Amino acid sequence: MAQSNELQAVVISPERTLYHANVEALIVPGEKGQFEILRNHAPLISSLTAGTIICRGNEPFEIHIISGFVEVKDNEVTLCVEVDNSL
Repeated sequence: MAQSNELQAVVISPERTLYHANVEALIVPGEKGQFEILRNHAPLISSLTAGTIICRGNEPFEIHIISGFVEVKDNEVTLCVEVDNSL
């Protein structure tokens, strides 16, 4: 269970789950610019553009994506992304 200052993050691709952990913050490349998601963020669904997803917390994680979508709801963040497997 997430601590009081954390939210649950799941990053998936069509092939597999890339990351699943409780985090303090995520930075994602939105269509209108990069934005940060913190605990108690307003619910949203947004498309993502090419850029880097950064997850901050006890298990830090970064991944470069080509595109994707993010959903934020009830302190759970789900990102469905396309990654360039040739890198």
